[in-house]
Amino acid sequence: MNSALSINHLTCKYDQQVILESLSLKVEQGEIVCLLGASGCGKTTLLKAIAGLLPLSSGSISLRHQTLDDGRDWLPPEQRNIGMIFQDYALFPHLTVAENVGFGLTDVKPNERTDKVNEMLHLVHLQDFAQRYPHQLSGGQQQRVAIARSLAYKPDLLLLDEPFSNIDTQVRHELIAEIRRLFKQQGVTAIFVTHSREEAFAFADKMAVMNHGVIEQYGTASELYYHPSSKFVADFLGGGSYLAARRISESEYQTQLGCIPAKAQHNIDLNQACELLLRPQHLVLEAVNNSDIHVLEQQFMGDHCRYVINASGSQLLASSNEPLTVGQAVAVRLQPQGVLAF
Repeated sequence: MNSALSINHLTCKYDQQVILESLSLKVEQGEIVCLLGASGCGKTTLLKAIAGLLPLSSGSISLRHQTLDDGRDWLPPEQRNIGMIFQDYALFPHLTVAENVGFGLTDVKPNERTDKVNEMLHLVHLQDFAQRYPHQLSGGQQQRVAIARSLAYKPDLLLLDEPFSNIDTQVRHELIAEIRRLFKQQGVTAIFVTHSREEAFAFADKMAVMNHGVIEQYGTASELYYHPSSKFVADFLGGGSYLAARRISESEYQTQLGCIPAKAQHNIDLNQACELLLRPQHLVLEAVNNSDIHVLEQQFMGDHCRYVINASGSQLLASSNEPLTVGQAVAVRLQPQGVLAF
């Protein structure tokens, strides 16, 4: 595959404060990449730098082998052929849906413009809403109008800043799946920003977890979840707890729960103290009459329950195939496949 977007050693500063530091990223043609991280980690700053709305302190950005900015040559935003969709959609309230979609098509003949607008409206299933105004649409429909407008002039790259944050939860998952299918059908190369790991898992081909202006890890969702490069990535992608351990062999670690096989994510010497990352699915609970381990908390997750247990002084997240109550004595069955040592 050919890299559509190439970012090399990019640094951006606000008032001498470093926001992005020596950041590098490559996005392949037709990929959907998520920038995932907490507020203030630099996600939106990176989008603005790519769009040309923010100067670089150092580094370079190129799109389809054309330099956008390298400190010497700088291409203005309007010449980059990059579409951008904002959190609030940025639709023109005084224009109809059709007029919003066709707003950027200024260099085509009127009949071609009409054909393109109709094509885009059919693409996003809004052909019956062409003469409505934005305030007459739901949040999900407004988002589809914004996407149709951005796709109308065939951008080389589409940037989306928190695109689903204003969508009702009950329709968000359906909309994410619908827009992903649309992007794949059209071969869209896209970068989107979110702080929601659920959105990232559902929408992206690859994820870049950001922390204080750097990319901690870049890869597919399964790579980052099952093989996090750091405790930060492991914690951000969620659902785990740490158990004190000591390495006793090449692949075994002694813990309060006994000997557990695990894979070391860093160099850990024999007899060295460390921690094991245990996801809830690694610890399966079963109610018993007599045990030193008890349920401390029950967290109802909708389709399942997650439990917090005390295990020899450690509080661990666990799962169960049967309903349990707070204070109940339990036995722990370990499923060690995929346990990581840090």
